Amino acid sequence: MRFSSLLLLCFLAMPLASLNAQSADLQKVLSEMDGAAQKFRSATADFSADQYTAVVQSHEMQKGTTAFRRNGNAVEMAVHIVSDNDQPSERQLLYKDGELDYYQASIKQETIFSAGANRQQYESFLTLGFGGSGRDLTASWNVTLQGMEAIDGVQTAKLDLVSKQDSVRNNFSHITVWIDPSRSISLKQVFYAPSGDTRTVTYSNIRYNTSVSSSVFTLHAAPGTVKVRK
Repeated sequence: MRFSSLLLLCFLAMPLASLNAQSADLQKVLSEMDGAAQKFRSATADFSADQYTAVVQSHEMQKGTTAFRRNGNAVEMAVHIVSDNDQPSERQLLYKDGELDYYQASIKQETIFSAGANRQQYESFLTLGFGGSGRDLTASWNVTLQGMEAIDGVQTAKLDLVSKQDSVRNNFSHITVWIDPSRSISLKQVFYAPSGDTRTVTYSNIRYNTSVSSSVFTLHAAPGTVKVRK
């Protein structure tokens, strides 16, 4: 065999070996998430979100808290936004029993969306880095491992996700998440819209499998709040 032919074979073999290694590493992460999902009961965290609007090149910063819990196969999520650009802003999101409630204190309105037949799609977002299994992840997303990265001293798997649903890709071309596979918990998420808009969310003060009051998963609306069903 000519040396040039040998070099060509080695060159062609290198990407294949690399792909095989990446595939094995991804399967290891997904398997670890499967094990963690079985032990997941709840998680609460503080969050900071940067909403970037490309057309006007502006950033809107949000801060608040979030909580997740599993009760059997049921998933519940609560988000409490407390500020926009460091100004007080009272908003709540609650997902429970197949319904997503969005409460805006400033206009005393609660908008209720029923997941209906799209319940699995709703919950694939809710468990995106908070108790979801690797099996659930690959059922809804095409997953690429982009390496391991330390965030706040925690070794995370950087996963890039492309939805298998056209309706989701119309809103998010892809999503990148940094997940601690040992707990199946996200420390960071970036949502990419086709328009160029992005939403970057970082989580801190994470409390894993601790007792969470049921009141956290109750919408606290002011008297006189109008309910609107979509």
